[in-house]
Amino acid sequence: MTADEMKALGNKALQAGNLTEAIERYTEAIRLDGSNHVYYSNRSAAYLKKGDANNALEDAIACLGLNPQFCKGYSRKGAALHSLKRYNDAIVAYDEGLKKFPNDPSLTKGLSEVKRDKDGPPLGSGGGGGLFSPAMMAQMALDPKMRHYLNDKELMSKIQMIQSNPQLLTTMMNDPKVMMFLQQMMGGAMPGGGEEEGKAGDSASSAPTSTPNEKPSEKVEVEEISVEEDEHLTPKEREKKEKQNKALAAKTRGNDLYKSKKFEEALAAYDEAIALDNTNMTVLSNKAAVHFTQKNYDKCIEICENAITVGKANMAPFEDRAKVLTRCAKAYQKKKDLGMAIEMCKASQLECYSKDTQRLLKTLELEKRKADTVAYQDDTKAEEAKQRGNEFFRSKKWGDAVKEYEEAVKRAPKNAAIRNNCSAALCKIMDFNGAKREIEVAVDLDPKYVKAWARKGDIEVLLKENHKAMESYRKGLSIDSANVACKDGLRKVTASMGSSMSEEEQKERAAHAMADPEIQAILSDPVIRQILNDFNENPTAAQKAMADPLVASKIEKLIASGIVQTR
Repeated sequence: MTADEMKALGNKALQAGNLTEAIERYTEAIRLDGSNHVYYSNRSAAYLKKGDANNALEDAIACLGLNPQFCKGYSRKGAALHSLKRYNDAIVAYDEGLKKFPNDPSLTKGLSEVKRDKDGPPLGSGGGGGLFSPAMMAQMALDPKMRHYLNDKELMSKIQMIQSNPQLLTTMMNDPKVMMFLQQMMGGAMPGGGEEEGKAGDSASSAPTSTPNEKPSEKVEVEEISVEEDEHLTPKEREKKEKQNKALAAKTRGNDLYKSKKFEEALAAYDEAIALDNTNMTVLSNKAAVHFTQKNYDKCIEICENAITVGKANMAPFEDRAKVLTRCAKAYQKKKDLGMAIEMCKASQLECYSKDTQRLLKTLELEKRKADTVAYQDDTKAEEAKQRGNEFFRSKKWGDAVKEYEEAVKRAPKNAAIRNNCSAALCKIMDFNGAKREIEVAVDLDPKYVKAWARKGDIEVLLKENHKAMESYRKGLSIDSANVACKDGLRKVTASMGSSMSEEEQKERAAHAMADPEIQAILSDPVIRQILNDFNENPTAAQKAMADPLVASKIEKLIASGIVQTR
């Protein structure tokens, strides 16, 4: 939403008496465009209406700082100072305005009211000229609306106390009856309050301090450039503002057409807005959105880049600039140019951080890593790296062999033979976990690769995972029953189960096996636990249970792992 749109919402809220909302809207307008003096003037009126004269004064000063030729700024400043009872300063403010605008009625009226309040008698002063003077009381007795107050003995007693001691007025102001009496005397307005807004807050006369829920008795008039301020604009400024208003209308029409999926008509409307006002980057951003929807990504990127240039030149809000850069990133993503998409996201985050953009950045970085991995793959270069690795392996240059095999894996990640060779080289440098990782990938890629099953079993023996080694060798033999490597491996593992081991070695192997989730699952099986007990207490039942191939396989794994000892 633009600053002018925020100002319009503020005007509407102020006219409805929603002072807090009006202040919030004007504040947002100032955040979007802090160079527009009108927003400060309107917020000053809202603050004064709410009874916050200090903030009203600050905004009036800011307004005049931005545009010293703005007549109403002097009225705002004078009214705020008047409300603060800084009469001399208020007179100076009005005089400054009248020097530039000698025939302005609001400044003239405001000045006269300040002088009247400055020179007039204080409230509650006794004698003939005070607020509660005999002449004033006699006049109230003739007013039907005031007569019943004079018949209230309690109220009249308090009035007499004020007449005798005017200093009691401040204390008596807390009394609801006294407050009501004073309001009626002042015609519904409290003395010493903010400016009366019946005339756009131009008057510096006293008015009641509004509460958040209190509705103003009169319609509050706020600045609208096209109505109230044109008289203070130069012809060139007036023409510029008219073009901006027409551009805003064209942009709104374009937005409606875009929502209706009338893209060509929307583009025409946006072009019209740009021709009228080429300083508004949001129009360019919206135009880029249309091209993105139409999948014209190159055009979208071109317009986004232009929008950023315009936005920076005209001090557009950082948030708006960030949104354009994110849109540009998405266009690059669609073009598969992930590098530029990432750069655009990073630039967007520098302008204004967004969680959504951060998530997009993480997604793009992941996509790029995957894309780079795929782009790096080359079967020919993988074979060349494999052959170099084989040469190093035969020359017993294990480290160089590992380096070449790993390069071959990157070039051909789905080649099981290369991973098998890499696993063998890793074993030579004692990296058994790395070797196991590579060989497991190899058998996943090619489950019928017998040589890989044999190497997997050899690695599992080295890791003291005999129960797994037996399973690997058997899987290899199920594919090729004559495979020598699998046969020899299985024989050695089986023989080791009955071989004598030191107590320390047995404990080490059992502890290693206990860390295996598969062994843990077997031991937690109540059927297996019962069978293990039966081996000691009921051997016949245990032998009968072993007739089940699944049970026998699990018991065999426990024996191979060293958990169960046989004598």
